Amino acid sequence: MIKLQSRIRAAYVNFMCGNRSSGMVRKRSRRDVQVHTINASAVRGFVRLGSMTLECAIGRSGQRWRKREGDGASPAGAWKTEGVLYRADRVRRPVTRLPVRQIRPADGWCDAPADRNYNRRIQFPYPASHERLWRKDGLYDIVVVLAHNRRPRVRRAGSAIFVHLARPGFTPTEGCLAVSPSALRKLLALLSPGDRVVWPGPAGGRFAPVLGR
Repeated sequence: MIKLQSRIRAAYVNFMCGNRSSGMVRKRSRRDVQVHTINASAVRGFVRLGSMTLECAIGRSGQRWRKREGDGASPAGAWKTEGVLYRADRVRRPVTRLPVRQIRPADGWCDAPADRNYNRRIQFPYPASHERLWRKDGLYDIVVVLAHNRRPRVRRAGSAIFVHLARPGFTPTEGCLAVSPSALRKLLALLSPGDRVVWPGPAGGRFAPVLGR
């Protein structure tokens, strides 16, 4: 009994000190990338993760709780990070704990609400409406796929909600979150499966002024 108590006490000390050799490891807390804008219709703002504050662009229609296909809005809510896609012919592989996959020339994403592969990656040629992931403008050189409208998939509830690279001047997106290449790499270095991107949304969401504006 005394030996058992001693072992339990030692395991507790090791756990509190973060000693991995004891076989007891603290559970990692989830990280949230928080999106901040001055109001629900703003199309630029910043994201925060830990001590980092990074400029960003969001959808041309701001944020909405009821996201619809083609409305140009970013979907309010908390969306898990599923994985990373990148162009190996243009950029080096991102350093991250998220699953990483190369984008191929035949890769696309279906945005046809009535199609069985709506809001899924597809391969060309494909008969239904879609967008190409292999882009000339470089916006998809690095892409983080978010779990918006993925399981279950609801018709017309929006597709291809990503974190991707921003255009010059941080012009609005079609609903995605866009940051600079260096900012995206900083975020990816800290993100793991299950971490989230959080848009606070209108009506009760937490808004903050854009720094430096």
